[in-house]
Amino acid sequence: MSLSDADILTRVQQGEHELFGQLVMRYTDRFLRVAQSKLGDCATAEDVVQETFLAAFAARDSYKPEFAVSTWLWTILLNLCRSRWKKQHKRPWEQSGLTHESAAASPTSEEPSVLSWLIAEEERGLLHQFLSELPEPQADALRLRFFGGLKYEQIAMTTGCSLSGAKRRVKTGLERLSERVQNSGSFETTSKSPLEESS
Repeated sequence: MSLSDADILTRVQQGEHELFGQLVMRYTDRFLRVAQSKLGDCATAEDVVQETFLAAFAARDSYKPEFAVSTWLWTILLNLCRSRWKKQHKRPWEQSGLTHESAAASPTSEEPSVLSWLIAEEERGLLHQFLSELPEPQADALRLRFFGGLKYEQIAMTTGCSLSGAKRRVKTGLERLSERVQNSGSFETTSKSPLEESS
């Protein structure tokens, strides 16, 4: 029988440090997907994920059991990603030439079809670019939802917003991504996008 995250962390706090490796194994792949989508670079993402686990282990005694271990770990990861992003891109909005107002909402679409199309586009670097152009709360909510596989309740706890706020961030982020994708002209070089099919 496998231990729950909370059981593992409790035992790590009691001195069974080798059990922390189980948390590393459980979260590494999802953490890498989210970090790479945020930072755009595999090596940097790997560094940040490693820093996340090192920071969590170092802070293991400060963990408060009223929060889920996953929420605690995701929060550490997002904070480290933000710090690294800010070091790499001091003014990402100015560099991209976009403002928060430059992406008006477009018609909504189905989450899975948008996700499928955007994951395919990631190989060409478009997903990282499009996400970096969104306001950070929306981009992070999308990363947690689709790359991390988190439920809305977990996104809300990780990002410190309400449940309705988490849903709104994902919905608005998808709408803005939808408009950005449609305006990019990338449909001309690919098969028909689900975004077109849903309109």
